Amino acid sequence: MKDVYDCETVKRLFKSGMKIKAIARTLKMSKNTVKKLIKAEEAPRYKREYYKTKIDEYKPRITEWYLSPQYDFNGTRIYRELKKIGYTGSINPIYRFLAKLSDQKSDVSKLATERIETPYGDQAQFDWSPYKMMIGGILTEINCIVMILSASRMKAGVFSKNVDGESIYEAIQELFEDFGGVSRELLIDNPKTLVIENKKGEEVVFNESALNLSFHLGTELNACNPYRARTKGKVEKPFQYIEEQFVKGNEFDSMNSLNIAFKEFLTETNNNIHGTTKRSPSEMLLEEIEYLLPLPNRRYLHKSLDSRVVSNDSFVSVDSNKYSVPVNYVGKKVKIRKVYGYKLEIYSEDMNLIHTHELMDTKNSVKSIDKHYEAIKTKAPKSIPEIKRQFTSCFRLGYDYLNKSSKVLNQQSYHVREFLKLREIYNIEDLDIVLEYCINNEIYRIEDIKEVLRNKYFDIVIGVKNTNIRSDILSKNSNNPFASDGLIRETSYYEGGQN
Repeated sequence: MKDVYDCETVKRLFKSGMKIKAIARTLKMSKNTVKKLIKAEEAPRYKREYYKTKIDEYKPRITEWYLSPQYDFNGTRIYRELKKIGYTGSINPIYRFLAKLSDQKSDVSKLATERIETPYGDQAQFDWSPYKMMIGGILTEINCIVMILSASRMKAGVFSKNVDGESIYEAIQELFEDFGGVSRELLIDNPKTLVIENKKGEEVVFNESALNLSFHLGTELNACNPYRARTKGKVEKPFQYIEEQFVKGNEFDSMNSLNIAFKEFLTETNNNIHGTTKRSPSEMLLEEIEYLLPLPNRRYLHKSLDSRVVSNDSFVSVDSNKYSVPVNYVGKKVKIRKVYGYKLEIYSEDMNLIHTHELMDTKNSVKSIDKHYEAIKTKAPKSIPEIKRQFTSCFRLGYDYLNKSSKVLNQQSYHVREFLKLREIYNIEDLDIVLEYCINNEIYRIEDIKEVLRNKYFDIVIGVKNTNIRSDILSKNSNNPFASDGLIRETSYYEGGQN
């Protein structure tokens, strides 16, 4: 096939007067070709016969998958998706076609985004990210669950060991409570705990429990398009900041202390000026909260709670471990649930929260809270050595009383134990004053000591305290040249017409 340069040369030589035969000999082509080129109105073009390929019918879909920011698939991913819908060819034609599309792809960056500012109260974004931290001296896999209000950029978060349905539903409710209200839309990714199926051009199939939760809160779930996490970019961005400023280099003795510290960290972060809004999220929340939906009166529970019967020693058993509850629940049924993989919540049958324990990682262990036993706690110990230990540790003259009363009392421990019980009625400071009075007056029997309390308590205690006050005043004024004992008098001094 002769090209445009051959055609122009033939026409130029022919116009100069050269014969056709000479032109053919000079350019080494046939006379017929020379004649055809002389008559041609335009330069000849190469026309290749088109052969249909196996990707022809798929080219529109390949173009969308490759160029659309919604997908942005690479060649391997496109090849795999095509095989699912019947493509039988190799990957090579796909890459050849993508090479032709690459110029179009570079015209607009896939990072190009139209910024949209969300009105107050419209949307919150929700996601989580895994980390590893030292918890209780053990390197532990944890998940940072974060929610952000799209308008004010107010952030709330919690750390969980699990990201199962129970934990996710609990976190959504807790974080909305941290905001003080519920947004009209909750933008989420596509985890199986929330979304069963999300296909382009089809209705999103949400998990039934997720729909029940959204109905309970009054919000609507909105799932991002698959492989398009940038749709919820506001909640994606803080994770790097959290990792750099909070996660790295920190360790905590428990998950509970971790979450307390994290809430404090977020409070500080929310008080910082945001780069886009030029205002602090906490300040903007004061305006956005008026547009949020009210919180429901109770939490949504997506599955029924397990029941336990409280043992006689006031424990419930969970996973071979025992956790205490107040003794007034002994013999009663309670309900339990695990939250975030580290908390055990114990409820009464009418769903009032009784107590929250941090779950123990060991087996056959016991976690007991002293205040759970206050209702049956003895007012004084029964062991004689313990009676004397408490008596001498509580009262300044405890040893003095024990030494002197031992010569008078037949059963000294009885009288001492009964005196310890008086702590339920009187404070220790006042009992200390009364005990000193009794020792000075050789009063050792508990019956006689109680008689002193009934008849002389006010005179003894108030009198000693007033004396101490006078001593303090004198001590403070000891360096004052105008101070003297005569300036402090009994009230009787003013009786009888003193002028």
